[in-house]
Amino acid sequence: MSIESDMTEHDVIEGGEPSGRSSKPKRQSRRWRFGPPGLRSRILLTFGLGSLALSLFLALATFNFTRSNLVEERTGSAIDQTYTNASRLAVDLRSNPPNIQTVLERLGADRPLVYFRGTWTGNDARFSSSVIPLSLLTSVIQNRQPTTMRIEVDNELVLAVGVPLDSVDAAYFEFPSINDVRSTLNSVNLALILAAGTTTFLGIILGAIAASRAVRPLTAASQAAQAIADGRLDTRLAETEDPDLAVLTSSFNDMASALQLRVERDTRFTSDVSHELRSPLMTLAASVEVMQARRDEMPERAQVALDLLVADVSRFQGLVEDLLEISRFDAGGIRLNVDELLVGEFVRQAVAISSAPETVILVSETAEEMLITGDRRRLARVVANLIDNGRAYGGGELEISVFVPDDEDPPSQIWITVEDHGPGVPLEERDLIFERFARGSIAGRRSGSEGAGLGLALVDEHIKLHRGRVWVEDRHDGLDGACFIIELPAESVS
Repeated sequence: MSIESDMTEHDVIEGGEPSGRSSKPKRQSRRWRFGPPGLRSRILLTFGLGSLALSLFLALATFNFTRSNLVEERTGSAIDQTYTNASRLAVDLRSNPPNIQTVLERLGADRPLVYFRGTWTGNDARFSSSVIPLSLLTSVIQNRQPTTMRIEVDNELVLAVGVPLDSVDAAYFEFPSINDVRSTLNSVNLALILAAGTTTFLGIILGAIAASRAVRPLTAASQAAQAIADGRLDTRLAETEDPDLAVLTSSFNDMASALQLRVERDTRFTSDVSHELRSPLMTLAASVEVMQARRDEMPERAQVALDLLVADVSRFQGLVEDLLEISRFDAGGIRLNVDELLVGEFVRQAVAISSAPETVILVSETAEEMLITGDRRRLARVVANLIDNGRAYGGGELEISVFVPDDEDPPSQIWITVEDHGPGVPLEERDLIFERFARGSIAGRRSGSEGAGLGLALVDEHIKLHRGRVWVEDRHDGLDGACFIIELPAESVS
């Protein structure tokens, strides 16, 4: 099995076969991997988190300031009013102590409660001594210290203010409501939350805009790099007045120019060398033919040497032709002579003129009615190269199958598979299987001199010209060996 390789980005897909074998593609399993966030995500995250942090800080600062002002103002006015009422009550209790209820009514206070001579007197049943916390009672009645405390009575927030009346040995309590303060603070809190959410959302939008503008030059550079990788070596980045981006643009364009010059120089060198080798090679081949015509007159050792010379000259001729073909691809000088081909009939004809005309061919019933549009000579070269590859490295016994993937309805693709019985292609080498001049570990262990690593490279180039793809995987029947799969666009005759 040859390990000639060319860098390819095709998915590894197992195709089915005729005669009942499954033809659904099997794709390599992929695991979700969470890597570091990209530049766009980092910019967006920075703006979003920054906006959230700033809005939360401002919201908390505003809320605390508002709460402090409201509570202090409301508490201060309530305490002042309570002290005023307590002073008036002390005067009334000294002049008319028995009529405490009358005194409270005349006082007009907000929920007053008086402790006088061991008796509690008030005008609101909800606000009796039982709702006053023990610590507040102890502080006012026993310790004779004015005290203020916020408490909740029947879901109403009130300010319990206690004032000792030392002149009449009594204590005065009031319970002004501060529910309006809590309601106001809740409204402010809701408004600040909405403002924080809006600020964060606007920050994310600004982050998205900034990220888009920031990565736009990188996107242009990425697209230009992809264009160069696809063979458009004259691609360049547009000049910019941005001093930071000008360095990137200039460096990228210089790199692209140097790469273009290098590729063009290598292409010219390959083409020139191939052309220069053709003339002496033709002379050598003609001389070998003359020697072969008189082979029977040679001694046995000379005949063996002549046979080796014939084989090497033939291999040398194939290498020169392959180099010329590769140089044409690099120079963009390939032109297709397009014909409509019945797939099954074409494959049989291509195999018949190959180095293994006896190769078994299986064509499904559907494939017999499928047409492909392509260059007959180049596609026949593809089949021949795969057969030569299989004979050299795949044990020599090959099977070729032609079929339509069974998930195609209506069919738009045709698969041609070439299977062998060799050691197969290691999984780690399949991404490089069609690289020029690359002969993998299997080929490297062989002592023979089969191939120069261009056969599969030409297969890949020819198939790409026909808008198809080619890849390799294990045999589908579980036996040892490799399966090369060609996928080409096709249509039904009917």
